[in-house]
Amino acid sequence: MNIRFGDRLFKIVAYIFGALIFILFLLMIAKLYQGSSATINQYGLSFIFNSEWSPYNDEFGAWPFIIGTVISSLLALLIAAPVSIGIAIYLVEIAPRWIRTPVSFLVELLAAIPSIVYGLWGIFVLAPFVRNHIAPIFTETLGTKIPLFAGPSYGVGLLTAGIVLAIMITPTIASISREVISTVPNSQREAAYALGATKWEMISTSVLTYARSGILGAMIIGLGRAIGETMAVTMVIGNSPEIPKSIFDPAYTMASVIANEFTEATSNLYVSALIEIGLLLFFVTIFVNVIARLLVWSVSRGTQEVK
Repeated sequence: MNIRFGDRLFKIVAYIFGALIFILFLLMIAKLYQGSSATINQYGLSFIFNSEWSPYNDEFGAWPFIIGTVISSLLALLIAAPVSIGIAIYLVEIAPRWIRTPVSFLVELLAAIPSIVYGLWGIFVLAPFVRNHIAPIFTETLGTKIPLFAGPSYGVGLLTAGIVLAIMITPTIASISREVISTVPNSQREAAYALGATKWEMISTSVLTYARSGILGAMIIGLGRAIGETMAVTMVIGNSPEIPKSIFDPAYTMASVIANEFTEATSNLYVSALIEIGLLLFFVTIFVNVIARLLVWSVSRGTQEVK
């Protein structure tokens, strides 16, 4: 009887904790919606696609910040994903045992560096390097035909923010990918070798195929962190409320505009606009996580069918 009572009590407590997450989720949405009701009532859905941001004229639109967030985060993922997966493969499949621990520690140490330090490094080191060395390579070649790579470059901008974000999310993607790859059964590797596969063929056909759902999940987690990063991005992206035409243009992200301008908001409509941007950022994060779940589920199902 006592055992049954204990099981029931544990079940009730577990349900309560599970319900608290859902309640907290609803409370956050309700509070953000309440705070942004002024702009929702005045602009409706046009707030999302309006590109005008002029607090002095009470004109507000979130489209430049959405574009800046998406492009900078995708640039970061595009740079960080191959590097991180390469690090994970090296540590699990190639590196000698004596070097695995020190290299793993150094990679994970990047995650412990405060974002403000990344921002300072981006301003004083990376931005001048991008302006003087990286940007001319693109603006003088691809930039003559493709506006996305056209100049001028001021150092601060989307590319600089993307590189800083890439460095910040590399430890997350690399660590998770390493753990996923290390769980691949040795029988997968031995089977590939038995069929005459080389080292690279074994890694590409057996290891990466088996671990692709976990690696994809690691990439999405890294993307989620890039979307929400604030301080480092604020310092290097240029903070211009205009739709960028090139990866070298200054831009703004949703997190950055909230951090920069919330203390300066003087009117109720201004505050409401910033809170609605926070609400949109909340929904963007949810959307990314839902897509991640669907992708991981579909990839995992495909892997199981192959097996």
